[in-house]
Amino acid sequence: MATIFYSVMGEGRGHAARARSMVEALRGRHRVVLYTSHDALRFLGEQYDGDPEVEVREIPGLRFHYTGGELDNGKTIREGLSFWLGRGREVQRLLADFDRERPDLVVCDFEPLLPRAAHRRGVPVLSLDHQHFMVAYDLSSLPKRLQRWAWAMGWSIWMFGIGQQRSVISAFYDPPLRPAWRDAVQVGPLLRPAVRDRKPVVGGHVLTYLRPATPPRVVEMLSRLATPVRIYGLGVRAPVGSATFHAINERAFLDDLSACDCVIAAAGNQLLGEALYFGKPVFALPEWNHHEQCINAHFLKQLGGGDWAPLERVGDNDLRVFLSRREGYRRALAESGLEFDGTPAAAAAIEAMLEPSSKAQHAGHAVSA
Repeated sequence: MATIFYSVMGEGRGHAARARSMVEALRGRHRVVLYTSHDALRFLGEQYDGDPEVEVREIPGLRFHYTGGELDNGKTIREGLSFWLGRGREVQRLLADFDRERPDLVVCDFEPLLPRAAHRRGVPVLSLDHQHFMVAYDLSSLPKRLQRWAWAMGWSIWMFGIGQQRSVISAFYDPPLRPAWRDAVQVGPLLRPAVRDRKPVVGGHVLTYLRPATPPRVVEMLSRLATPVRIYGLGVRAPVGSATFHAINERAFLDDLSACDCVIAAAGNQLLGEALYFGKPVFALPEWNHHEQCINAHFLKQLGGGDWAPLERVGDNDLRVFLSRREGYRRALAESGLEFDGTPAAAAAIEAMLEPSSKAQHAGHAVSA
């Protein structure tokens, strides 16, 4: 049984959901220690509280900041720089865990501290995330605005300094890899057993997941739909029109997702992947300044699984048109033959890194920080 240190970006649902998927695929064969922060810390801490095979530990982490209900890139960057200046102190603390427990492998989901400690102790690192699509994927099919953003954000991949020996990239889309990244492993969304074990049906409600900063007018539009709408992410409140509001609960959310008619939601990679796995048409609502979600929305439309509009600009007619076309999107997904579960392939990549021959091959290639 190997010991795997697994670090997870704490912002948003997707990173935590990916980690949960991989822990469930690895447990029983390996001991897993999770390092994370913020949203992911709460989610994973609840899931594995008291579990003898999986431990969750807190580390500092980056997060998005909002001003006036909109993503504040300036504040996000400023806070990120403050975090970055303190990274050396945090890495030093992590070294004690490496010296005490001697992990065999570090798996990193876009988290910069644990890999730095791993390099100092010569422990191999496997990167398993979504964000590396920005540098590894051929994005020439996207609008120039998003291509420029992905190019500019390539610095964050470099700055994080993950220095991995192997890259696994999880996304519901798989455009060609750029020449320098031909060795990267492309896998579909990472789905935890709670998703994979459910059988989808076409029900009579719309499933919605929204960020807390969603403008009230969008909620009002959803409440005017003729179809019942179940909204997650905004907390419990009194029903409004056709909309009811639900607390975040994994079982209830997945029940509603697997049994909904379609999805109208934020454009996170993980949620879109789970919806498409269930064959659900999706209308995505990315924030205009959340370029990564805009990229997800463009690929959603390209593969024929749905449509999108910016959260700040969406109108009633956009929703009506989507609902009128949803059966066409449903047929397109059923006939696509696309694979929306990358969990087995990702687990195989981790197991390969744990093989003695692989560990010997990667010895001495650690990147110093």
